[in-house]
Amino acid sequence: MSHRPDTLALNMPIPSGDQLKAARTAAGLSQAQAAELLGYPLQTGSRGGLQSRTWQALESTTDERSMQGPVFAMFLLLTGQHPEFRLERRPPAGSVQDTASDGEEAISPE
Repeated sequence: MSHRPDTLALNMPIPSGDQLKAARTAAGLSQAQAAELLGYPLQTGSRGGLQSRTWQALESTTDERSMQGPVFAMFLLLTGQHPEFRLERRPPAGSVQDTASDGEEAISPE
């Protein structure tokens, strides 16, 4: 697949359950917090707290389900762990910063 010079290509491998768990714990998030960050459903657990059966399955080494690479890349970006890029908030439209940085990408190489 060829890319135009002005497009951004991200390496987006599918993580193993162990890699996903390591990324979540490095971000300091519970399974429920990580699931909420990416919009996965939450349920009330047996002890009354929130849980995500979807996230539990994604971290499981015995479940066949796995997180798709682009979703994992977004998780890494949102938690500041991506090895090559970071997210930056755009300045408000029409601000001095906005006009001075014309053409910059919202995802920046580190």
